[in-house]
Parts: sequence; structure tokens; C-alpha cells
Amino acid sequence: MSSQTTAPAVPAEHRILRRAEVEAKTGFKRAHIYSLMKEGKFPKALRLGVRAVGWDSAEVEQWIADRLDERA
Repeated sequence: MSSQTTAPAVPAEHRILRRAEVEAKTGFKRAHIYSLMKEGKFPKALRLGVRAVGWDSAEVEQWIADRLDERA
């Protein structure tokens, strides 16, 4: 009898996503992303400089996974 083994969870890669990448991954535009952040429903942006922000890729991926889990 063969036992089915599940692969161990691969640790999420942490890198900084810029706004265009976040928009592409979520399908949301800037205004909606910032609105969700303000409501506490989307990961907060990290300040990278005076006029630059980014998001932790692992947090965004987890947010997407959570939305998909809610569908099930």
C-alpha cells in the first residue's frame, strides 16, 4: 500500500514588490489598493524612500491565498 506524502510547505520568498507588480498580482488599481490598506484589509506598504513604497511579497501572496480560501 503506497502512502501519499505531501511536500513540505516552501517558505515564502520575501522580496519587495512595487506598485505595478501588486496591481498585476491583485488586478486592483492604485486607488483601490490604498483604500483597502486604509480599511486594514490589505497589507501595509513599506516606506522605501521619500517617494517610494513597496509591499512584502510574502504578505501579498498570503493575502491572495486567503481570498482564494474564502471562496472554497
